[in-house]
Amino acid sequence: MKIQGIEITKINDTLWEIPKYGGMLVPGRIYTSKNLLDSTLQNDEAIKQVVNVAHLPGIQKYSLAMPDIHWGYGFPIGGVAATDLDEGVISPGGVGYDINCGVRLARTSLEFNSIKKRISKLIENLFKNVPTGVGAHGAIRKLSAKEIKNILVNGSQWAVEQGFGSDEDIIYTEEQGKLKGADTGAVSNRAIERGMDQAGTLGSGNHFLEVDIVKEIYDKEKAGVFGLFKGQIVILIHTGSRGLGYQVCDDYLKVLVEAGNKYGFKLPDKQLACAPVKSEEGQNYLGAMQAAANFAWNNRQIIMHIAKKTLMQTLNISESELDFHLVYDVCHNIAKIEEHNINGEVKKVCVHRKGATRAFPPGNNQIPAKYSFTGQPVLIPGDMGRYSYVLAGTEKAMDETFGSSCHGAGRVKSRHKALKMGKGRNLVAELKKAGIEIQAKGYRTIAEEMSYAYKDVSDVVDVMDKAGISKKVAKLRPLGVIKG
Repeated sequence: MKIQGIEITKINDTLWEIPKYGGMLVPGRIYTSKNLLDSTLQNDEAIKQVVNVAHLPGIQKYSLAMPDIHWGYGFPIGGVAATDLDEGVISPGGVGYDINCGVRLARTSLEFNSIKKRISKLIENLFKNVPTGVGAHGAIRKLSAKEIKNILVNGSQWAVEQGFGSDEDIIYTEEQGKLKGADTGAVSNRAIERGMDQAGTLGSGNHFLEVDIVKEIYDKEKAGVFGLFKGQIVILIHTGSRGLGYQVCDDYLKVLVEAGNKYGFKLPDKQLACAPVKSEEGQNYLGAMQAAANFAWNNRQIIMHIAKKTLMQTLNISESELDFHLVYDVCHNIAKIEEHNINGEVKKVCVHRKGATRAFPPGNNQIPAKYSFTGQPVLIPGDMGRYSYVLAGTEKAMDETFGSSCHGAGRVKSRHKALKMGKGRNLVAELKKAGIEIQAKGYRTIAEEMSYAYKDVSDVVDVMDKAGISKKVAKLRPLGVIKG
């Protein structure tokens, strides 16, 4: 069959391939279903972007896309590509503007029936205590440039040292909340300035903090290890590196456009601006990107601590009664140096995950020892009107997708179209009727983020589960949401 004039071949019910043609160095592969292909990709430029990414120098095996694929900057959102360290490149388009946008799940011992009458007040207080929206600031005091640089090096460890959480939180954060190659010297003064008053802030758009109920358990054994049970209250946080990360990306896109000309790259899209991984430009971007990623982990750590305190104060319960613990924190906009099996040889590669979540398998030494049997928790937020999922990574992901899974539902309506669809409707009342309390800075954000703007995340997750890339453990449903 052809989509957007591109030949695409069915391998099986969950995997489709774009054969190599023209300047493609590798084939393209898309994990999806026939239904998702027909309903969401016929008029989306994302498939062309899968083809474009396959032109990157040094790309290994495939240009990959997850079932939440949709159009993005350079790479499709939902795109994954690994490049050779010696002959390959690094591209900001394969990371995105919101460096280390990610998801954090915290569990409690609370059950829905014990707090259902307090949900509205809880959401009100969370909205009051966690700054949201464009330019949000003031969660903690304004930090100095020296303190920001400390965060850029130490990530969420900085927050824990300042009393925003515990050492246990570090254990259950991807990379223990810190990429060690962070280079503060590669981060501009403007980026540092933008981060000074944004630590512990949620931001705008699709970022959120939710109070959820565990609605379904699919794998009791793994759920037990994750500390999840049916009817349980959990907290889900989705945000990233805020203005600091945006500035890092913006700064380096300019640098890497020039680098592409310098190294003579001929790519089908200028948004794929890149530099050799080991070049000065590539190393500078990698160091700055890792620093921004550390800022994002610190950001989510502080927000989680504020949420914990708000729960205790609103519900008038003690820390032991709340029994609040981090399940895991994952990023889904990142480029990381990892070891993978490439055509029978284990080698280090630069894995770009643009709207894709790491999904490492049982026994992998990069995940907490507690999860050595289950595989890494994979956190997949849906839209605010339906549900989210907790999955577990598999060995098949390591074999086929460089240890990667989907990252969310995937947008199907532009923000402009979503806003138009919401015109004249009382969206807050619609959510309330569905049992969901919401607090947001304005109607516009609510309209842009309603369910009709997204694929059904259950369709996306089912593809990953059936493909064996990541397996379903639990389903969460929102009870209350705060957004910018």
